[in-house]
Amino acid sequence: MTKSNSTILIVDDEPVGRDALEMLLTAQGYNLAFAGNGIETLSKAAELTPDLILLDVMMPGMDGYEVCRRLRSDPLLADVPIIMVTALDDRDSRLAGIEAGADDFVSKPFNRTELRTRVKTITRLNRFRRLLAERKKFEWVVEQADDGYLIINNKGEISYLNQQARLYLNLSPDQNEIITKTFQELVQEQYRCEPQQAWANLYNIKQISSQQPSDRYLVRPESAISGTFWLHVDMLRVNQPISSNGQSIGGTDWLIRLRDVTEQMVLQRNRWEFQSMVSHKLRTPLIPMLNSLELLALRAPHLSNEETVEFAQIALTGVKQLRNEVDDVLQYMDATGLTKAGSTDRFVLSQLRPTINAICTDLEISLLPMPDLEAFTHDTSPLFISMQAMELILREIIENAKKFHPQKAPTIAVYASSLSSQQFSIQIADNGLTLSPEQLAQVWMPYYQGEKYFTGEANGMGLGLAMVASIVWSIGGACRMYNREAEPGVIVDLILPLVK
Repeated sequence: MTKSNSTILIVDDEPVGRDALEMLLTAQGYNLAFAGNGIETLSKAAELTPDLILLDVMMPGMDGYEVCRRLRSDPLLADVPIIMVTALDDRDSRLAGIEAGADDFVSKPFNRTELRTRVKTITRLNRFRRLLAERKKFEWVVEQADDGYLIINNKGEISYLNQQARLYLNLSPDQNEIITKTFQELVQEQYRCEPQQAWANLYNIKQISSQQPSDRYLVRPESAISGTFWLHVDMLRVNQPISSNGQSIGGTDWLIRLRDVTEQMVLQRNRWEFQSMVSHKLRTPLIPMLNSLELLALRAPHLSNEETVEFAQIALTGVKQLRNEVDDVLQYMDATGLTKAGSTDRFVLSQLRPTINAICTDLEISLLPMPDLEAFTHDTSPLFISMQAMELILREIIENAKKFHPQKAPTIAVYASSLSSQQFSIQIADNGLTLSPEQLAQVWMPYYQGEKYFTGEANGMGLGLAMVASIVWSIGGACRMYNREAEPGVIVDLILPLVK
């Protein structure tokens, strides 16, 4: 583990709250300091000038909002990042914190992985923010960095970017070149901004709410000549003039980091694809093999020749099927990925109906008639995705409907239509749970940094749906989930590109 010299001031009037954060952060290598009230916080902050303050909102006497305003009114402490730790999760409380000068929020009870990730990101970016006071040193550091760094204002106008950022945004390496386009205009020319709700109102900090995902990605979809390219986008406020009473009196500058996470995303997706494929490919032939061999072992002396041959034939059929499945697995391991653009094993529209039928039969799920699919029974138009990848996506969505259905017995309805000569829509509806707006906003997020999400512990989702989004985004498609209007359950809408 890489040790950090960052100093974090933990503020909570309850000892149990301070102890919980201490246990969570001690192993990360931070220098930790503690305060139990507002006055002590101001004193410790002046003494230490910490890299980050974790500030409890609800404290007797001087609450967290007032502490935050006083810190922001101090010229020596105005730039210290502040994360408010609060049991309040409503929009008004968050807006009050933003107006007081808070940089971020964590709700109690907090997610351990999420808190560690936010602390790590803010303390790392805060190092670069402090270097702004020494411009030459800052520029030397970021010019040598592997990540792209930009400084923009609330309008998206770029005031600085390093060479790596110029490369990512397809700009000339000439530092004297005048950049007339905004950051968002530049990225939209080359990338898809995912998830879309995280990019809405990008520069308006008062639009931040508990429903807005904090992770942002720039995705350059796979093409016939290149693979998918992923950039993870971090944003940190670096300059917001504050008046003596703690109120904002000017615009905000943002420090943006563009980090190439292509390798991580591909490795995680390949791992999920491989595990998903192996889990259902190898189990099916093993069942008849084991049953028939067990009968042969236990009852061989009492079986007729015809019965012995019959059981042996069942086992042999299972072995042959298992060999074929192992060959498929080995073939996948030699491939570059299920969505490889040059693949000849394209998923064609005529395969949609039998594939869904087979998955629902295998999972013992009720399937309503699919009249929309009748029109595509003989349609050989290919989608820009392999057959294996499409089967995994459909299986994950349908299996997810069963997993989260109250009785584990959903009824599935599937609708399909051609949106244009280049796009095809598949909608999968179930009659299970109705999700909250926060769950719907977060459901596709690929949490590649948080181990918790790899275990499927997050409410309403696991790694599977995140990897579905990863595959769909990587081929230039789109996916969304929304509640059904007149009855319980959700609809998953996949918009997939057709091969041109």
